[in-house]
Amino acid sequence: MTPHELWERVSSEVGKVVIGQEGVLRQIFAGLLANGHVLIEGVPGIAKTLMAKALARALGLTFSRIQFTPDLMPSDVTGTMVFDMQATTFRFKRGPIFANIVLADEINRTPPKTQAALLEAMEERQVTVDGVPHMLPKPFFVLATLNPIEYEGTYPLPEAQLDRFLLKVIVEYPDEENEREILRHAHKGVDIHRRVETEVQPVADAETVLAAQSAVDAVTVIDEVVDYIATLVRQSRQLFAVRLGASPRAGVYWLRVAKAWAALQGREFVIPDDVKVVAKPVLRHRLLLKPEAELEGLTPDAVIEALLDSVPVPR
Repeated sequence: MTPHELWERVSSEVGKVVIGQEGVLRQIFAGLLANGHVLIEGVPGIAKTLMAKALARALGLTFSRIQFTPDLMPSDVTGTMVFDMQATTFRFKRGPIFANIVLADEINRTPPKTQAALLEAMEERQVTVDGVPHMLPKPFFVLATLNPIEYEGTYPLPEAQLDRFLLKVIVEYPDEENEREILRHAHKGVDIHRRVETEVQPVADAETVLAAQSAVDAVTVIDEVVDYIATLVRQSRQLFAVRLGASPRAGVYWLRVAKAWAALQGREFVIPDDVKVVAKPVLRHRLLLKPEAELEGLTPDAVIEALLDSVPVPR
């Protein structure tokens, strides 16, 4: 099954319960195929948890949700050693991070020590307890959510940790027609999370997802497109409004996501439009603006648009 075919099947199943968020789902799916992790920002009540649960169900993968709170400890995420009375020895009890798709809900509500435990697991694809490494399942994909309207009692992620996320996806309100459709479904009195179990059917498994990720690795990128990304990355550091531009790692991630986006369209090669389409989710959490630019009302997305306009597109 090609990445494009997998996307068509998964989006059809998820669309049974998630209404009006296909663009967001496509970006999240590209992050999964690019073997990265995704940060989601959106107000409460716009189907972030539902989308993650339905995606895991459609892919036939294990799912875990971790509600991050101020008193959450690293061991609550990764697991801990417990004493087995029968065997009279200690054994490792796995934490909720041992799942294929992990929803880290409101990651900025937990202290930095617990945030670091999750981010280390994301980077290393393993957790270490009492000096013993424990491999995480494959594929391993973290969806972390941020609430953009509440800052009291939160612990903002440092820029270096934000950079670990492949993409930052903004979830907006659904349009009027989709919101009406949501109300029609709610009127029937069916629990929407129950519908995930009853209506969304698995169309893949872990091996299918891993094969799709390998297919993305095989997508061709010509030198002109590589040069285009390199130029954009370097130019991002020269923009007047930017205090900190994109890093070399950002360029690597940008290329990887562009390959995943091309595969989702059914192509085996990357075109410049792929690079442009994924620019905002790749860069918006990596560009730091100068204070004066923020005072003028500039946003990272606006700066990214200016960046794309400033570099000629290869023909």
